[in-house]
Amino acid sequence: MRSWIRTALWLGAVLPAGAALAATENKIELQGTPRPLERPAVDSSDAAAPIQLASATTLRPVARTNVATAAEKALATAGETSGSAGFPAWIKEFQVRAQAQGISASTLRRAFEGVTYDPSVIKRDRNQSEFSKTIWEYLDSAASDSRVSNGSKALRDHQAKLQQIEKHYGVDKEIVVAVWGLESSYGTFRGDMDIIRSLATLAYDGRRGAFFEQQLIAALKILQAGDVDPRSMTGSWAGAMGHTQFMPTSYLDYAVDFTGDGKRDIWSDTPTDALASTAAYLKKFGWVTGQPWGVEVVLPRDFDFTLANRKIKKSPADWVKLGVRAMNGQPVENHGDASILLPAGGKGAAFMIFKNFSVIERYNTADAYVIGVGHLSDRLKGGEKIKGSWPRGDRALTFSERKELQQRLTRAGFSTDGVDGRIGPNTVAAVRAYQSAKGLMPDGYASLTLLEKLR
Repeated sequence: MRSWIRTALWLGAVLPAGAALAATENKIELQGTPRPLERPAVDSSDAAAPIQLASATTLRPVARTNVATAAEKALATAGETSGSAGFPAWIKEFQVRAQAQGISASTLRRAFEGVTYDPSVIKRDRNQSEFSKTIWEYLDSAASDSRVSNGSKALRDHQAKLQQIEKHYGVDKEIVVAVWGLESSYGTFRGDMDIIRSLATLAYDGRRGAFFEQQLIAALKILQAGDVDPRSMTGSWAGAMGHTQFMPTSYLDYAVDFTGDGKRDIWSDTPTDALASTAAYLKKFGWVTGQPWGVEVVLPRDFDFTLANRKIKKSPADWVKLGVRAMNGQPVENHGDASILLPAGGKGAAFMIFKNFSVIERYNTADAYVIGVGHLSDRLKGGEKIKGSWPRGDRALTFSERKELQQRLTRAGFSTDGVDGRIGPNTVAAVRAYQSAKGLMPDGYASLTLLEKLR
């Protein structure tokens, strides 16, 4: 997502295909690298009637001495109870930077009142699991029967508003609800962490201080605009907020006031603004009305697996000429140019993916997440479960094994352009080149079997 409604379902992290996955029935987490920060400016056309796209209040810098004086008492309290001796001093220094970006003394005072360092946030930020789960394990939870059932109920309960949102933005209501289902289990797990406390702690002591300071400034701008009060601004430990887990910068850029009450309220028990904001976000990044995210397909026995590449796009008719058909044996309907995706290699399910796949990627770049959202939305429309088999006898590579795979590929002359333990496009290309050189199925799948062969 070149922007960010961020944080691995909860945490604001994204994975390249094949990176670590963890799943539970109620909350799904993807553990991996942070999502890209770049985002285009908000298009004011998104504010067309009857929707009002609330914009941040114009902020004026406040004198430095006023900032320091206004928040001094709150900061002193924070210092007395802080788990880190340097935290209060850092907040004072941060306030100067915040003031330069237009944050008022009163906003700082309200925001930091009672805020202390939170060591639990740092512990969670640094707790990157060594072990992974496979894409099929992730999808088993993402589109489980109970998640489908709960999603169907959510569609019924909010039918009128969802139909209005769909009509206004042209984004399928089932897609919006699927995002809601994966991000917070339909609002059940929105997070109860104090966003200001979490972001301040991460900005001070985290691995990505500059990024989290950017988010903290954005959170303060949200408070200053009056959309929410400080202690009601809650979410995940890494700053993702509300029903569909917007990070503060994404909120400023894309959240909308669909109810017309003057606030972009993604935190309340009423999910309307959050769902509309998700639809607005997807529309902004090019959602094609009426186009599926993808279609499960059957590949011919002699399929050239080097064609399963996101860079290779063909019309469904051209894929038919190569023997690629829908699961019912019929040609896939023409929804535009498409690529073939093999998320678990040549022995797993295959998908023909269209532009809307890349639009969902703007929310989270992990293939597993995009397929999870897409497949859950299909199930909510009455579609069937994925029919293709998965290599369920395989297990996912651990983080150290992924690094070893990259090292061994590079030593063998198939460079992965770095060793980071994340299976991204460079590693997939190296795997495919190695497989081709060794006469193996060139599906680019980084499996334990491949690692053992390299050993």
